[in-house]
Amino acid sequence: MLHTHSDRYGLPLATASDAAASAYRDGIDLMLSAWPGADAAFDRAIALDPGFALAHAARARVHQSYAQPLAAKAAIAVARHLAHHTNARDKSHVHTLSLAIEGQSERALAAALSHLKEWPTDAVIMSLPLGAFGLFAFSGKADHNQARVDLCDRYAHHYGDDWWFSGYRGWSHTENGNLGLGRDLTERALALRPANANAAHALAHAMFEAGATREADAFITKWLPSYDRRGILHAHIWWHHALAALEQGDTARALTIYTDHLSPAVTAAVPLNAMSDCASLLWRLQLSETPVPQRLWREVAAYAGAAFPRTGVTFADVHMAMIDAATGNRAAAAARIDALQQRLADTTLAAGPVVIAISRATHAFAEGDYAECVRLLAPLAADVVRIGGSHAQREIFEDMLLVAHLNCSHRDAALAILDRRLHHKSSVRDGYWRADALGL
Repeated sequence: MLHTHSDRYGLPLATASDAAASAYRDGIDLMLSAWPGADAAFDRAIALDPGFALAHAARARVHQSYAQPLAAKAAIAVARHLAHHTNARDKSHVHTLSLAIEGQSERALAAALSHLKEWPTDAVIMSLPLGAFGLFAFSGKADHNQARVDLCDRYAHHYGDDWWFSGYRGWSHTENGNLGLGRDLTERALALRPANANAAHALAHAMFEAGATREADAFITKWLPSYDRRGILHAHIWWHHALAALEQGDTARALTIYTDHLSPAVTAAVPLNAMSDCASLLWRLQLSETPVPQRLWREVAAYAGAAFPRTGVTFADVHMAMIDAATGNRAAAAARIDALQQRLADTTLAAGPVVIAISRATHAFAEGDYAECVRLLAPLAADVVRIGGSHAQREIFEDMLLVAHLNCSHRDAALAILDRRLHHKSSVRDGYWRADALGL
């Protein structure tokens, strides 16, 4: 008979080992804070109790987060076998993670929402639908920002003043446009646990959305040195640093950050973050009329081509379109769009035709066909959200549309975009747009 311990939220842990339970709790906190060391903590828990199903499941989740699919599937298979001998919560927990790790996203989301009705404080499962790359974000639905808020608000009373939940709830509200509440919750989370990269990342988003780029710059400068480069968000927070520099017009510093921290030659980020951060920052620099050495694009193209040889991850697909367009690789672009068309016909393209339209618009823009770019992008204002990621990441497509409007002398359309931004941002940099072109 197992002696039952509890996790930090009071849910039972089916292990007879005090030390294994302690190592598991440590690992969960490190994983939820995106801090290095979770893998070692779960390895300790497994070594102390090889029959600890949830420790194997958590190890699988770390493997998945670090883009190690074979190791993730092997670990979750062990967890699945062991969970048969434990309890209903363990079985449901492992089953839900299995679906996510096996790429059955729609079923995983349904399983997670069902699981949370019974065990709302199972933070590992709660984390699956949340975040920029979570199950809601990659569901292809246009309302996933609201869905995240609804989920967090529904179960907030179960978590109280919890540092992890407050951070993710804050980020969800920020993404949904409630910037005041989002920032308040995020700052509270970071105060409760400063060694929390998820909350630091969320605060960078809150500041960006409010147009407080100097404040974001100062915050990241102060916080980032405490975060080891092995951390899963380390390079991405440098991307936010570069974005703050770019928003202030310091394109030279943004390019230096790219070279020193983001490029494929130096980054330790997982491929989806590395590829999208590199492509989007270089594209933003070009929109700001900053010369970008072609060798940088070639390096990203080589890295991205190896990491994403086929379509399938919508967020990756639209960034691959940038890379193909910037390098003039028409053959690769045509092949990728053909594959997306086939997925659309097979109803396996969750985000729908918006992915194809963005890809085509990106290539039109790169070839100087700004009218075609406007024709494709302008009707998509409510649908770009379906590609997933964060608003800060997706804003690049609005930037591209803004520049395309300016090149087509569409003054009123460009002003409308700026008006929408100023509705929630304290300032909008005269960078992608030109005040003289708008008569301002």
